[in-house]
Amino acid sequence: MSQKPPQKAAPSGPQGDRIAKVIARAGLASRREAERMIEIGRVAVNGQVITRAALNVTEKDSITVDGKPLDAPAPTRLWLYHKPTGLVTTTKDEQGRPTIFDDLPADLPRVLSVGRLDLNSEGLLLLTNDGAIKRRLELPSTGWLRRYRVRVNGRPTEATFEPLRQGLSIDGESFQPMVVTLDRQQGANAWVTVALREGKNRELRRAMEAVGLSVNRLIRISYGPFQLGQLKPGEVQEVRGRVLRDQLGLEEVETPPDPKAPKAPKAKAGTKPGARSGPGSKPASRPGAKPVPQRRRKPRRD
Repeated sequence: MSQKPPQKAAPSGPQGDRIAKVIARAGLASRREAERMIEIGRVAVNGQVITRAALNVTEKDSITVDGKPLDAPAPTRLWLYHKPTGLVTTTKDEQGRPTIFDDLPADLPRVLSVGRLDLNSEGLLLLTNDGAIKRRLELPSTGWLRRYRVRVNGRPTEATFEPLRQGLSIDGESFQPMVVTLDRQQGANAWVTVALREGKNRELRRAMEAVGLSVNRLIRISYGPFQLGQLKPGEVQEVRGRVLRDQLGLEEVETPPDPKAPKAPKAKAGTKPGARSGPGSKPASRPGAKPVPQRRRKPRRD
């Protein structure tokens, strides 16, 4: 009597991922932006326009945004960008001011900024092609410190910054405690290093104003483990796949090969990997073979 093969258990939950997450993963928009696109009817699934983001989709579903098919998710990539002053961190500015996207290299794929730096701020800005990673890195729950070099007008003392270290409340909005170091006085200005774990709108400038100081230069020098380093204003540098994987816990992250990088020399035919060749090389010994004692040379007498 033959036995029937065991039947697979029915899945306990909905299959696939939320539609907004899929759009964000394709790098078209952040997750929140994707939800807004859905609400105003710009997204269709299998030919039907949807207006609610509470929908799971799979690879079998056909998704279009503004009538164009959604691209398959590309491998997650991250870039370091040294934002100069005078640029706004937005794709399109209502006042017609230049944006960071006007300044980026033409060969860069479509990217999203991780957080913002205001018009008069400069320094490190992270860029990514993955909307889900953008949102993840912006959340204070990552615990990543954002460090800034700040020049303020005035003559502050250590006591001046004690309210910032304790945590401020400005116009009913609470700010988390900051790590503040008074570096040096330079004429009428002072340089300060500040580290914080959130990035509210004009947070540092408002906090300094609350203790009677005016910010006249603000440079972000790090964002979590990523450093501005020697990157010049306007320059962009991609984070290597291995570093991205280690810092974000991603799997199978690959950095596209650099066509300008020198190619590794090919091994000669018949040469085993790791084998030495050329003058002065010694033949590899057999596993378990005893070492051959070497004879000492007698000193030469004249």
